[in-house]
Amino acid sequence: MSLTTASSLERVDFKQNRLLQVLAIAFALFWIGTFVSTPNMANWYTENVLSFLFLIGLSISYAKFKFSDLSYTMITLYLLLHIYGAEYTYAENPFGYWLKDSLHLNRNYYDRIVHFSFGFLLTYPMRDYFKNHFEWPNWVCWVLPVEITLSFSALYELIEWLVADIFFPAEGVAYLGTQGDIWDAQKDMGIAFIGAVLAMLLISSIRKFK
Repeated sequence: MSLTTASSLERVDFKQNRLLQVLAIAFALFWIGTFVSTPNMANWYTENVLSFLFLIGLSISYAKFKFSDLSYTMITLYLLLHIYGAEYTYAENPFGYWLKDSLHLNRNYYDRIVHFSFGFLLTYPMRDYFKNHFEWPNWVCWVLPVEITLSFSALYELIEWLVADIFFPAEGVAYLGTQGDIWDAQKDMGIAFIGAVLAMLLISSIRKFK
């Protein structure tokens, strides 16, 4: 069975979709692993609230709309990056420290990787949804995911502020992970926007090449 994309008319049900089953099992096992091994349980719960809500939304809407295989793969990759960051907090992520030492960087850049991935990996599923559920014009399906990425990035920074300053101030510093950068929020939004633009340009170029 070939990998379905946003342009594919058929969508295979979960019971017959081996790829989706593998992705679901792999994600569940990895998620459980982060829960068991996290050194900061309070932060794990705080960081994973949006993951829970996102997965609940995907599950509830599955009967009405099924994403393509490529979209589910990209969604899974993003969620894996996020929950790996949530295991240690983004600012204390081991892979980020490895990059810092190997490339002689001035900070742990794992948070930037995940914010970039938010734009790069989730704009295609948004395009899939707008194109095949709402059946909006093609140009809207190219532009709107980029705009929504920037809007959601800003919303996430506002949520971080609420969590860190009002609801869970004890976890605030670990949750924010600014690492002393006063422009951290703006940079996170900017790099997510860049990721979204690059993803749309790459997908457009591949389609034209084909």
